Amino acid sequence: MISRTTIDNVFETARVEEVIGDFVHLKKSGSNFKGLSPFSDERTPSFMVSPVKQIWKDFSSGKGGNVVSFLMEHEHFTYPEAIKYLAKKYGVEIEETEQTDEQKEQANERESLYLVSEFAKDYFHKTLLETEQGKAIGKTYFKERGFTDATIKKFSLGYSPDSWSAFTDEALKGGYQLSFLEKTGLTIVKGDKKFDRFKGRVMFPILSMSGRTLGFGGRILTSDKKAAKYLNSPESDIYHKSKVLYGIYHAKQSIAKEDNCYLVEGYTDVIQFHQTGIENVVSSSGTALTPEQIRLINRLSKNITVLFDGDAAGLRASLRGIDLILEQGMNVKICTFPEGEDPDSFAKSHSLEDLTLYLEEQAQDFIAFKASLLAKEAENNPIKKADTIRDMVVSISKIPDAIKQEVYIKECSRIMDISETVLFNTLAQLLQKERRDAGKKTTQQQETMQVIPAEPEKVAKIDVQFELERKIIELLLLYGTLEEEFEDLILETNEEGEISFTPEKSNAKVFEKIYLDLQDDEVEFTNTDFKELYFEIINRLNQQQDLKVETLVNQLEPHKAEAVTDILMQEEKYQLHDWERKEIFVKEKDKSVSQIVSETILNLRRELVAKKISELSSEIEQQTQAAEKENSLQDIVDYLTLKKILSEKLRRVL
Repeated sequence: MISRTTIDNVFETARVEEVIGDFVHLKKSGSNFKGLSPFSDERTPSFMVSPVKQIWKDFSSGKGGNVVSFLMEHEHFTYPEAIKYLAKKYGVEIEETEQTDEQKEQANERESLYLVSEFAKDYFHKTLLETEQGKAIGKTYFKERGFTDATIKKFSLGYSPDSWSAFTDEALKGGYQLSFLEKTGLTIVKGDKKFDRFKGRVMFPILSMSGRTLGFGGRILTSDKKAAKYLNSPESDIYHKSKVLYGIYHAKQSIAKEDNCYLVEGYTDVIQFHQTGIENVVSSSGTALTPEQIRLINRLSKNITVLFDGDAAGLRASLRGIDLILEQGMNVKICTFPEGEDPDSFAKSHSLEDLTLYLEEQAQDFIAFKASLLAKEAENNPIKKADTIRDMVVSISKIPDAIKQEVYIKECSRIMDISETVLFNTLAQLLQKERRDAGKKTTQQQETMQVIPAEPEKVAKIDVQFELERKIIELLLLYGTLEEEFEDLILETNEEGEISFTPEKSNAKVFEKIYLDLQDDEVEFTNTDFKELYFEIINRLNQQQDLKVETLVNQLEPHKAEAVTDILMQEEKYQLHDWERKEIFVKEKDKSVSQIVSETILNLRRELVAKKISELSSEIEQQTQAAEKENSLQDIVDYLTLKKILSEKLRRVL
């Protein structure tokens, strides 16, 4: 167990904008930050972070909360793991008890896979550094690649002994279950026999954006032609190769800072760049680039520079990945190295200054690069040149931004010496064909589906009381301690029975006004979460005369914290749309708080009266005695009179 004091220290030290900034590229938006949702595929920001309130809200998925809830949602941490992650990041001391074998068995399957993978990373690294075989074979290989001890430690590079089950035996001895060793792919089980998957290979741990070990890449060092040169962990519940990039954990802060990401092919390319001094670099680990990997970069930066080896043999095939990047609305440049060089060898033989200068000077916009590459192939062949131009327009058609499309069409026209009109017509044809194909696909899907007559669409009925109770919580959270002048309307009746209202003004804090008015009417919240939140907030305000929302959120259960976050962040939602830049100005609520408070309480009273009238009307239908019906009818008349009075008060308030 982690002590409450330690948890409080973590919350006091951690900054939500800094932690989330490690995973999402955030931009300043007034007093807040905004960015692309890490939980859904989007091109316009719907993700908001409030440094003042120390909370976040994702309007596209509805998720929200504090810094811990973000790590739990994004990295699938348990609560203790999130606390430990933050404690490590901010240097907060934390008491931690050693896990027993029984506790390891009780951990859920996903967490068990993480535990096994973390153990394997430490085991392979220790084997490399401390065993004779590891030093003689594994460490020698890395030293030959030019990697320093600091680099080997930074990337937790390791070595798997050239023995059939050395790792598996050690893991089993440490209390780790064979089933989890098999599910991570670290151990191959065939009947009664167990084998180490990465036997005799140097090991590259593959980490998530938060630094959790997901899987491994292993390189063989012998000349065995039957064995694959590189071997990756198989797909598992925690490792999906299409959704992870090698080096993203070490590169994320540099990518966001430099606002650019270098994309290479291999593990050693990434490591050598880091050692030279360029850290905003990741690798697709030898797999074809996927939309999920691109979106991972997109959270941190809109700019990608793809680095290709000097060997142009597979270059054209690799260009297909460029179209994928363009489809995601990102800016892409391409840089190739001299013939016979790759990012690893070039970085190894050049200083940081030379490497940086080379990347700046040689990186070309994708359209210029593609034109130069394809033009070489076309040479003086008109047919090939036409195909080249069409290929370039196909890439431009992938760009979702119409303005960028036009700019690139003009650039293509200039480079390839062809009229803009022809290119625009070709682009229009391609886009029209895409829409037509998409329409056909939809039609085919509809034809294969069983047609079921649609039921009349039901309009969701608004739960008025829920909205009003939520509004009261919002007012307490945002303006609870604010002192306002309230105008109460005192009901008076003259000798003729005519009703009139006399205004009476008084000063009070918002929470006092709400509490006393609801107490007078003995109003009870119907929503359990709102009821508990109401008393929690009122008690804190009565005792402390203050309410720190960030402290409140940190101490609430996750589902209540999410409800509070949703309420608090609705205030900032309009910032996502840059309304002020479009000369649409939103009225700030704190300019009419007393009016909103009075209006909300009156509306809640009126809603409760309306419900009471409805209940009495239903009771009359069940009643058989005349006296009972007469009493119920009189009650309804009284409540209707009260409703009329409340409506008149509300009209005057508004």
